[in-house]
Amino acid sequence: MNLSAIQTALREAKLDAWLFYDHHRRDLIAYRILGINPVMCTRRWYYLIPAEGEPAKLVHRIEAHNLDGLPGSEDCYSSWREQREGLSRMLKDKKRVAMQYSLLNNIPYVGLVDAGTIELVRTCLVEVISSADLVQQFEAAWSEEQWQSHLAAGKWVHESVRTGFAAIRDAVRAEKEISEYDVQQEMVRLLESHSIIADEPPCVAVNANSANPHYSPSEEASAPIRAGDFVLLDVWGKQHKPGSVYFDITWTGYVGDSVPEKFAKVFRVVSEARDAAISLVQKSLEADRPLHGYEVDDAARIVIEAHGYGTSFVHRTGHSIGEDVHGNGANMDNFETHDERRIIPRTCFSIEPGIYLNDFGVRSEVNVFTAEHGARVTGEIQQEIVPILG
Repeated sequence: MNLSAIQTALREAKLDAWLFYDHHRRDLIAYRILGINPVMCTRRWYYLIPAEGEPAKLVHRIEAHNLDGLPGSEDCYSSWREQREGLSRMLKDKKRVAMQYSLLNNIPYVGLVDAGTIELVRTCLVEVISSADLVQQFEAAWSEEQWQSHLAAGKWVHESVRTGFAAIRDAVRAEKEISEYDVQQEMVRLLESHSIIADEPPCVAVNANSANPHYSPSEEASAPIRAGDFVLLDVWGKQHKPGSVYFDITWTGYVGDSVPEKFAKVFRVVSEARDAAISLVQKSLEADRPLHGYEVDDAARIVIEAHGYGTSFVHRTGHSIGEDVHGNGANMDNFETHDERRIIPRTCFSIEPGIYLNDFGVRSEVNVFTAEHGARVTGEIQQEIVPILG
């Protein structure tokens, strides 16, 4: 935990304090930012970082160790009355306090504190402010080591896509049966052999299955892949070491020598939307113009709507990427949520517009990493559907 940096950020945001709270490990963001990992958490704890002065702890007597290692004075409670009295002392003279809370649950990724606790804090005459921007600053911004881990993972994530397409090509040419699950497992073996891990295996989706954005095959349910099929590969992974961050891409291919116009036409619209979003990010950051997640979503969605596919774009344009594949920074979203968080330096997110029709779906996904005055796509950009037998 970087106490000095947090207190500086609180002063800049005109906040009196940041109040962390947890019970039964509901708020993993708190543990990451504070850098603690208590063995047991069956009782409530509170940790207050003021904009000025010494932090304060409030812990249960039988779990007083929960905040060991953190600076600050310690207060203990046993009964609910003591707990409320301790919280009141902790918040004395504090007016505006950040918590993992989101007004109307607009940003559910940081809306982790239960409503009852928010009500309890408010009885101390405190205004609760969302910590969303603070979380992004201290949870979503990457270190140099994380940036390098992203690039290292990306090398093998891209290679797994080539491996998947090659497995299809070789099987079809040899007139051997191959399924979505078979291709998925080929990709998994490649990733595991280079110590790339993920929370879920890659998505390999053929024809109508590719029209389901969160489809994934299994050994029990998997479609065959044959000549003339449309194939979508969505794969993500990170290095198998602490603190590493994800790389997440989606590519599409056609099992033939040339790609039929019905698929190519939709891909052109998706790639135009993708490139419009990328361009907005790059030009805005180069000009030092504040940019918010919802604006990037708008840039992609306007393109798809202009081509008449608006109702077929059924998810946000992109998500934050971090130690979890769906990270805690700004999402490129004005569809599922209205994400007003500003895009800040040293954060990464996907840009992945898609069009999903009855018999197939096209998505093109890249990762974008921001710097102080610019942004870059961190891997290869698909320019056309891959003719797998070509």
